[in-house]
Amino acid sequence: MEFIQGVTPKETVEISEIIEKELFDTEVKVTGAIHSIRDMGEVEFVILRKREGLVQCVLEKDAERTYEKDLKEEMTVCIEGTAVREDRAPNGFEIRIKNVKVLSVPAAPMPLAVNKWKLNTSLEANLNYRSLSLRNVRERAKFRIQEGVTRAFRDYLYSEGFTEIHTPKLGAKSAEGGANLFRLEYFHRPAVLQQSPQFYKQMMVGVFERVFETAPVFRAEKHNTKRHLNEYTSLDFEMGYIDGFEDIMKMETGFLQYMTRLLEREYAKELKILNITLPKTDTIPTVRFDEAKEKVAEKYNRKIRNPYDLEPEEEALIGQYFKEEYDADFVFVTHYPSKKRPFYAMDDPADDKFTLSFDLLYHGLEITTGGQRIHDYNELLEKIEKRGMTTEGMEQYLDTFKHGMPPHGGLGIGLERLTMKLIGEDNVRETTLFPRDLSRLEP
Repeated sequence: MEFIQGVTPKETVEISEIIEKELFDTEVKVTGAIHSIRDMGEVEFVILRKREGLVQCVLEKDAERTYEKDLKEEMTVCIEGTAVREDRAPNGFEIRIKNVKVLSVPAAPMPLAVNKWKLNTSLEANLNYRSLSLRNVRERAKFRIQEGVTRAFRDYLYSEGFTEIHTPKLGAKSAEGGANLFRLEYFHRPAVLQQSPQFYKQMMVGVFERVFETAPVFRAEKHNTKRHLNEYTSLDFEMGYIDGFEDIMKMETGFLQYMTRLLEREYAKELKILNITLPKTDTIPTVRFDEAKEKVAEKYNRKIRNPYDLEPEEEALIGQYFKEEYDADFVFVTHYPSKKRPFYAMDDPADDKFTLSFDLLYHGLEITTGGQRIHDYNELLEKIEKRGMTTEGMEQYLDTFKHGMPPHGGLGIGLERLTMKLIGEDNVRETTLFPRDLSRLEP
């Protein structure tokens, strides 16, 4: 009988091991997929694609070697050879091939030229062949950056005493309400896919005080724009015992500062591949909603058409205004009208037409919505009644407040939108692994 005792060292090595252990002028064994083959006459350059990047392997045609088949792109192989320093090669070394073992052979040629620096294809083709297009080095780098954003969110909030939670995505009622709900039957009962984890986050503030979640949310919006998805990943947190909604903005600013430091330190290779200049996060200006509209109207001679919300063009102009005036990449727009915020948003005691809430704009695109919540049970009931809403389906949520809750607030960040702005794309589908929109349910 055999017993598994955990991970054991393998004979094969990774790129980082060769560099860190300086395994140069020694024989190594590496696995990977053949990204490209360049025939230079006397030698062939076989470029391997691995999880950490590309490895240049050199096959001298007159050297003694053994391998089972003629090498082709996208074969997966195990290569044995000598690692030698080579400044012109990716990662500063190459492997002189002595033996190749073929692990798998593709059954058909690639429909996309993934070994080119840029994919010369349409977004539609890119998404149709998503699992293949992501083998391209630049496409793959986008999602390494996205990993860094999520990792920074988790790491930073853990360091600030937050507890990670996992809330249900099926429910009887949504926190946001409205018509943009995916409705379904749940064992002969009506149910919805959750638009956000809002109710559950607030309920858990009464347990852990500070909570966060990274999870999908669903919006049945019939948009077909470059900034909307019907399923996206939301980075959510909620925190109790706040002094005001400014505490939420400060926590997000701290996360963004940590994120840029982490990306600089751990994702320098991907930043270089994508030619990314990270945004300024040392300080972020704030402006009231009504003042922001007035500033943009005055500077850009634009008439205010909707006093209760920001139009996409206005958001873009607000971003432009603060870039021009303050060299700011981000701006917090605060005190949104109560009419456009959910019932649980706390109204401004100085003027209840506005709320103690905010959006964070990044280069003119809203990536975050947050603010202070109503924590008093009777105030919640009053707001619900004032809006002509019913409490049906919210009994457990309201019971939480009936038994006492601290002052609290939180936010939700659209991961794909944040990644899109970080890497300079203009379509959120570019930074979504497998997008779900009006027309796309596959792959």
